[in-house]
Amino acid sequence: MDSQPTDPRTLSVGQRVSILVKALDGAKRTNEALANCSNGDQMVEVLLDASRKLGLGLTRAELTRTPPIRDWIWWKNKEALLTIGDAKPRYQQDGDQGRQADNPEGSAEQPRKKFLGLF
Repeated sequence: MDSQPTDPRTLSVGQRVSILVKALDGAKRTNEALANCSNGDQMVEVLLDASRKLGLGLTRAELTRTPPIRDWIWWKNKEALLTIGDAKPRYQQDGDQGRQADNPEGSAEQPRKKFLGLF
């Protein structure tokens, strides 16, 4: 019984992304290229190229919507998927979160701290 290899493009998006993720494990040059990307769009370009080389036929939209790639792109862009309140992400990697917004005049004095108590 001859088994023909399955065309990866006939698999579901999740299966193709899984193949891509497994292929990235140990792919030194691709991982270095991903690490050197300055934003998620550049990461998507590297991943699209890897998908083409593997014959997976993944599109930009499929990559940006499917975990874990979607999460990698989000992390690289450091954008919150959901924000509540003042639209600032809860976790930001830069140390001056919200300082300019609280002190728009740029004066040297520290912004007032806001406290809501039960008193």
